[in-house]
Amino acid sequence: MSNYPIEQFKKLKTEVTRFMMMYQFALNELETKIEIVKEEFQFLHDYNPIEHTKSRVKSLESIMNKISRKGITFSLEDIKREIKDIAGLRITCSFISDIYQIRDMLQNQFDLHILEVKDYIEQPKPNGYRSLHLLAEVPVNMSDGRESVCVEIQIRTIAMDFWASLEHKIFYKYNQSVPARLIQELKEASDSANRLDQQMERLHREISVIKESQGGDDSEELTRLLMNNKAFQLPTALLELGRETE
Repeated sequence: MSNYPIEQFKKLKTEVTRFMMMYQFALNELETKIEIVKEEFQFLHDYNPIEHTKSRVKSLESIMNKISRKGITFSLEDIKREIKDIAGLRITCSFISDIYQIRDMLQNQFDLHILEVKDYIEQPKPNGYRSLHLLAEVPVNMSDGRESVCVEIQIRTIAMDFWASLEHKIFYKYNQSVPARLIQELKEASDSANRLDQQMERLHREISVIKESQGGDDSEELTRLLMNNKAFQLPTALLELGRETE
């Protein structure tokens, strides 16, 4: 038997493996950036706008099903160009304002290219779905060159994520049309979650104002640096230098 089909199969396997690894590496890069943002905010502002993150790369089976539905030829270049959600990152925040702050921080990353923004918070989907979606190109350095990999980023509050997760569980593998009554109830549940988000946002702002007004004497706190749960006293020379620049 000729070795050609075997060699061809090995080549295809290598190319597909590299293709899938490329998306996983893009997520790794993006999650590292998010982790840096979280730590920076915690150190500088004593506040973390990100509750948690979750990432995934579509399985080969899922990709094959999608290219079949969309009529895309089995070419890795065509798949990369046509399917933008092979890699996905979900960021869950505490408050609505955090969502747009994180969006701005991602847009300011010099090596990220934001291709598209879809705001389903300002304009929810008919069923009540709310979230902010970004398509971002992430540079990935492979052994044979640099690749620009598309990652779909979803940013939402805890309430939005709760609604979306349960909506997905309710209708998972449900292929029939959804009765109008249930669609209306889902929309009402989404509106209730949004009212909760708005209320918590207001409480957050009001408490922040109260905390600032009752801050008291922070002189001791200003002379200490807290990193990795360890406190460091700022050197006297550095404090004197700070006074000279005032």
